[in-house]
Amino acid sequence: MQTHDNPLLAEAQRQFLICSACRYCESYCATFPAIEGRMEYTAADTAYIANVCHDCRACFQACMYTAPHEFAVDIPKLLADVRLETYRSKGLRGVSATAVGIIVAALLLAAIFATGRWAHLTVPDDAPGAFYRIVPFWWMLVPALALAIWGLFALSKMARDLIREAAPAARATIADVIGAWKDGLNLTYMKGGGDGCYYPEITAPSQARRVLHVTLVTGVGLAFLATVAAAFMQDVLEQLPPYPLLSVPVISGTLGGAGILIGAAGLLLLKTRRTAKNLDNAGMLKLESIFLWTLLAVAITGLLLLALRGTPLLGALLVVHLATVATLFITAPYGKFVHVPLRLAALLIFRMEERR
Repeated sequence: MQTHDNPLLAEAQRQFLICSACRYCESYCATFPAIEGRMEYTAADTAYIANVCHDCRACFQACMYTAPHEFAVDIPKLLADVRLETYRSKGLRGVSATAVGIIVAALLLAAIFATGRWAHLTVPDDAPGAFYRIVPFWWMLVPALALAIWGLFALSKMARDLIREAAPAARATIADVIGAWKDGLNLTYMKGGGDGCYYPEITAPSQARRVLHVTLVTGVGLAFLATVAAAFMQDVLEQLPPYPLLSVPVISGTLGGAGILIGAAGLLLLKTRRTAKNLDNAGMLKLESIFLWTLLAVAITGLLLLALRGTPLLGALLVVHLATVATLFITAPYGKFVHVPLRLAALLIFRMEERR
């Protein structure tokens, strides 16, 4: 793709060359060494650089060439625009999470009524197998496996394509892979050069955004651990859910749900308090909000299901929770979740280039 065919790519080339000449921000994060390692920028190079960026906005605060200077450099906004274009080029369709959730819940309710299980929807039940008397185990397992396999395939392909396009000759070592995952999970480049993100306040650095992101990721990890522990108890120990309050699945799931709740709600709150809204990409902001609200729905319904599982609300909460989880899986390859594989791929490219 030539720069004259794509105004955004041409603008990226212009601003990147200014950054390469200045180099004031090169110690802030991986973005600027990635920029400085090139003199020409293909669409793949620009996508790689945009996905290395964690949008901490420290460079905007430090830059001497932002508007009203004639250079009008605005790296955070530029890279947000590039990321959104990259997501769309990878197949993002902007699927409505609300519509998906409603459809899944309606189909699940229809299946429950068609199989004569509707009577269990309003019956208090916390005995082993209570969930499966409402929604059979295979109804949960088969769709979950199908969606997980499809999601992993689609997301892995996005990451693989970015690596092949931006670094076709590079070969990753185990150390590169471990380093990229470490940088990704630790959000190494969200530190803004050490002081934190200039978000929500463009004039005051803060670690709040990074802490909330880490809390959210930890919550997701604990929720996944709860699922693995529940599978072990059911298939190996032959103990059917729901499980006791002090069991590993319940403890891990509760902590995970709380982590997701705190992280997602906190990030949404930061978005309402943000200043310098001129740096925002409206499309990206919408995707982020939808993704966070979907995670919130999963966490809230899961915690409510745990708290009220012995009440007449068990059936309704189980259906709603399963619908929100299915929505998260279905929309993953078409929403903001695509930033996870693309960012990890970009961090891996940076590790390979840094080693060379």
